[in-house]
Amino acid sequence: MQPLAQMPHTPHLPVTTVFTDIDDTLTTEGKLSALAYEALEALQHAGLRVIPVTGRPAGWCDQIARLWPVEGIIGENGALYMWRDHVAGKLRTRHLLDDESRAGNARRLELARERILREVPGCAVASDQFCRQYDLAIDFCEDVPPLPRAAVERIVRIMEEEGMTAKISSIHVNGWFGDYDKLTMARLMMRERYGVDIADATERRRCVFAGDSPNDAPMFAYFPLSVGVANVQDFAGRLAHEPNYVTAQPYGAGFAELARHLLAAH
Repeated sequence: MQPLAQMPHTPHLPVTTVFTDIDDTLTTEGKLSALAYEALEALQHAGLRVIPVTGRPAGWCDQIARLWPVEGIIGENGALYMWRDHVAGKLRTRHLLDDESRAGNARRLELARERILREVPGCAVASDQFCRQYDLAIDFCEDVPPLPRAAVERIVRIMEEEGMTAKISSIHVNGWFGDYDKLTMARLMMRERYGVDIADATERRRCVFAGDSPNDAPMFAYFPLSVGVANVQDFAGRLAHEPNYVTAQPYGAGFAELARHLLAAH
């Protein structure tokens, strides 16, 4: 990981889109600071697309798409995206799976939940589970005393044994049925909403991704302009792919640092 200052400015290939994780990337100790929110707004005012990409639930995405200075949001680790249709005056949602498929997965999620709670003492179902549509989120440090690494890895193993995809964020282990992730939905959203194919290497270099934890690894690997806020180093040795650049500051202050870097070039 190189210091953010080493991330090149390329006037001939300006950044158009900023994807960002939320928890511990935009937030600091669970709060969205004025500094981070102002950074989002400044990027949007400069004409960049700002798109949070999060493991948080559909219910949170509804509020964020309506109220935050963002172009839209990808939620539940890539299960859906939402955007505000300003022409129609409506919030719209693009689901990856249909209603029948989601309903069929619900009982399987319940069985996995029961097993995890039985076999991993100290964990809990995430407090935002009630507004999730696709996945199971198990809390290992947000509203429960922090669990040891071995317990977190045990949660992952159980999910995988139940046939789920499992990803670790900075606060939860998220599990779902299907092989999608943050990156697959980012590619779909860019193609459907903006007619941009980020499989193209040139278009990919017009995008920045900011994150902090293992579930961000596919995005870190895919985008040349991938940035970890400083606290990403807490996961040293546990990331399948590291970001190419890292900020000096952690959490929301690190995101604001990135925004200043981008705006200076823009």
